[in-house]
Amino acid sequence: MAQVTVQIDGKAYRMACEEGQEQHLTDLAARFDRYVTHLRSQFGEIGDTRLTVMAGIMVMDELSEASRKMQGLEAEVAELRASRDNMLATSSKSDALLVATLGELTGQINEIAAKVGGGKPR
Repeated sequence: MAQVTVQIDGKAYRMACEEGQEQHLTDLAARFDRYVTHLRSQFGEIGDTRLTVMAGIMVMDELSEASRKMQGLEAEVAELRASRDNMLATSSKSDALLVATLGELTGQINEIAAKVGGGKPR
């Protein structure tokens, strides 16, 4: 298991992660540190625990909003797929009707051609 040291609010934290995930963990810690730094600049010294809890709640709020948007997009994709499937089914029915109609017209044209030409229908 890999280990990485991250900085949050000026403090170093040694953390374990899966091999190859070191940079991802470092990036996540840097993003979280920006929340903590932002809150500290707004509220000053209110205690590390309270600051961390507030930053965590901000992150969860963003996660909640992203999840809500994702659910909306998933519902929209499902609607679009259903609409596409309905259109494809309608198109297939229209194609089948067109083929049948063309077959009938071809038969009628052959009969007319046979009558006009004096020959047998094909």
